[in-house]
Amino acid sequence: MKLVTAEQMQLCDHNAIEILGIPGAVLMENAGRAATDAILSDAHELFPGPVLVLAGRGNNGGDGFVIARILLDRGWKVQTLVLATEERITGDAGLMLGVLRQLGGDVRFVLDESTLESEFKQAAPLLLIDALLGTGLSSEVTGLYAAAIGLINQDPSQVVAVDIPSGVSGSDGRVLGVAVKADLTLTFDAAKIGHGSRPGADYVGEMRVLEIGIPRTQRPRTNFECSLVEAPEATSLLPLRPSTGHKGSFGHLGVVAGSSGMTGAAVLCSEAGLRSGAGLVTLACPAKLHAIVEVKLTEVMTRALNGDQDHLVSENCSLIEEFAANWQALILGPGLGQDLQTIEAVRRLVVDCPCPLVLDADGLNALTGATEILQECTAQTPVLTPHPGEFSRLIGRSVAEIEADRFRLARQFALDHRVVLLLKGARTVIADPEGRVRINSSGNAGLATAGSGDILSGLVGGLLAQGLSAFDAASLGAWLHGTAADLLAAEIGYSGMLAGDLLKYIPVARHQLKGACLC
Repeated sequence: MKLVTAEQMQLCDHNAIEILGIPGAVLMENAGRAATDAILSDAHELFPGPVLVLAGRGNNGGDGFVIARILLDRGWKVQTLVLATEERITGDAGLMLGVLRQLGGDVRFVLDESTLESEFKQAAPLLLIDALLGTGLSSEVTGLYAAAIGLINQDPSQVVAVDIPSGVSGSDGRVLGVAVKADLTLTFDAAKIGHGSRPGADYVGEMRVLEIGIPRTQRPRTNFECSLVEAPEATSLLPLRPSTGHKGSFGHLGVVAGSSGMTGAAVLCSEAGLRSGAGLVTLACPAKLHAIVEVKLTEVMTRALNGDQDHLVSENCSLIEEFAANWQALILGPGLGQDLQTIEAVRRLVVDCPCPLVLDADGLNALTGATEILQECTAQTPVLTPHPGEFSRLIGRSVAEIEADRFRLARQFALDHRVVLLLKGARTVIADPEGRVRINSSGNAGLATAGSGDILSGLVGGLLAQGLSAFDAASLGAWLHGTAADLLAAEIGYSGMLAGDLLKYIPVARHQLKGACLC
């Protein structure tokens, strides 16, 4: 599903009105009618209400006036609270307010918090319509609007947000101070980034995209691309798997991972590489650990690194680079540890690796304070797969700051460092060095378990080895990872899910994308 910024949507509206000549009032009427039809379909059991519409002074409020008028005409008990003076309601919104009042709509203008609270309590609604702020919001919500959002969130009524929950930035999903927690969000013409990216996505509830009459063929093209990865998008990314292929046809993945006490990370990552569909996987690990991983792995080939250490050291780099010359992709980092020699080795390999590279876990930690090394990478665009804690160390921002601004920070890092960044978490964000972004829709809380990230890096590396671009491998890997967890959770629930349990569901998730086609 394509996601657009608030600015892109405003440009679509502008073109429809100014270039195509569609009156803005017509688009507002269409939006209000489409939203009302959806409300009547979903909330018919609440008839005849009461319904409380909270409206702002802009076009979002105008949509709310249309909804209030149509519900009133259908026999519902409707009250509208406007958080502005009547004189501030102008343009198309003013037109729709006038029609509502002409038809006898109960409209009250509220200018202070005490009056707002009193009116809210007296209304005692069963259904709340949030038409306070639209997708163009760019500053913190304060004062009367913040108070209104607080009252909405405290009320047990069913809440429908018009276009986007008030307080959520349409362009990046930030919560600007406070935001409405909606049960249903009815957006117009196209989903916005704020609907798909956390934390905004947590406020949307169920979402529906409603057509309002803007011709698709006349929508402006932009250089900025963002999408929500769902099954159709994931299907389009699948690598070909011809029936005449053999193990050499589907890529050889190398994994450099493991240290004392962390062999599990190396094993999970390697097995996930095979489950991704890669034809061959080789795990190169410290010599002291080789016997251990040999026992744990059957289908994965193993190589002992030079020396008798239990962690990666610089003396291993030449051998790894020799191996990598025959690999189609390399994963560097799971369970490597943070010994100073290991950090030195990782940094050298980032610069000199001859094949596509995935950096995860301690491979990322080794770049703390030295992200400029990424500019020296001689391989194709590297993929970085941090969780918020690892990303915090890379960019010097707190986890709380990252979680509040995931979309923008991930995109900016990818642009600045010329990498594909996969920022893990609910609604994983995947950003590339051209400014494109994909947001993953799959996954659940069961993935919050040790080793889950190792599975993901193995998937991404395996897809890279099969010939996908860095951006596509990261996007499809995230979707398969989350979908495998969804399939597993349907059988055993979220609690107690083990990373290793995901392995057998990865090919099932991939198979479902093509139905009976063995892809």
